[in-house]
Amino acid sequence: MWKISRSFLTDPLGDVETWSESVDKVLGCKAGQIAFREFLKSQYSEENILFWLACEEYKKIKTAPEMISSANRIYSEFVQTEAPRQINIDCGTRENITKNISKPSLTSFDTAQKLIYSLMARDCYPRFLKSDIYQGLLRRSDSR
Repeated sequence: MWKISRSFLTDPLGDVETWSESVDKVLGCKAGQIAFREFLKSQYSEENILFWLACEEYKKIKTAPEMISSANRIYSEFVQTEAPRQINIDCGTRENITKNISKPSLTSFDTAQKLIYSLMARDCYPRFLKSDIYQGLLRRSDSR
């Protein structure tokens, strides 16, 4: 059984019920991200949400040096072949990122992020809704 600490949820538990509406509802709040990440960790696919979140932060970058540094970190952690948290993307997308990593832009990871989002929405999210993690949070929310 999965245990959750009180400090884990900074968002109101009332939000838990809305998570069943869409993966966007889960990803749109901190508590949802944490719960979904815990589920993905239990499924050995935590790299998906970590990559998605890294891309969301990457899009907020304002300076070129910061963009280059962040792009290289994302690339080495998630994209390059044999990366420690390698994401599951097609070879064409991987090659395109590799080819352009020396001159990154704010859209460098968009295609890969969309693929990972789609994978999470189509495959992981429905299983998350049935998981002990989500069902336990839902019961806890209902009992308030």
